[in-house]
Amino acid sequence: MDKKTTGIVAYLTWVGWLIAYLAGDKEGAKFHINQALVIFLVQIVLGIVAKVLNLIPVIRYLTWLLNVAGAVFWLAGLLAAIQEKENPLPFIGEIHLIK
Repeated sequence: MDKKTTGIVAYLTWVGWLIAYLAGDKEGAKFHINQALVIFLVQIVLGIVAKVLNLIPVIRYLTWLLNVAGAVFWLAGLLAAIQEKENPLPFIGEIHLIK
């Protein structure tokens, strides 16, 4: 896979990320492979936080906002990969899990 395809596939579920990491242009798309991994991990954490917040009736609406934030991060990353840009996302864009 070329750099652009690898970057796009990295954002398509964790299976796509695994395929991009193992079979794609790892050096060319390293930015998007890393960012997709960070987004997936952040969405897992947000999901756990959302479950805890659902136990508190007064602030249940925050779970919806957390889910929307996760979706916006994912969409922004995917659109950047499609346009072949390396735009770090706010708050999580500077986290580097893959060297």
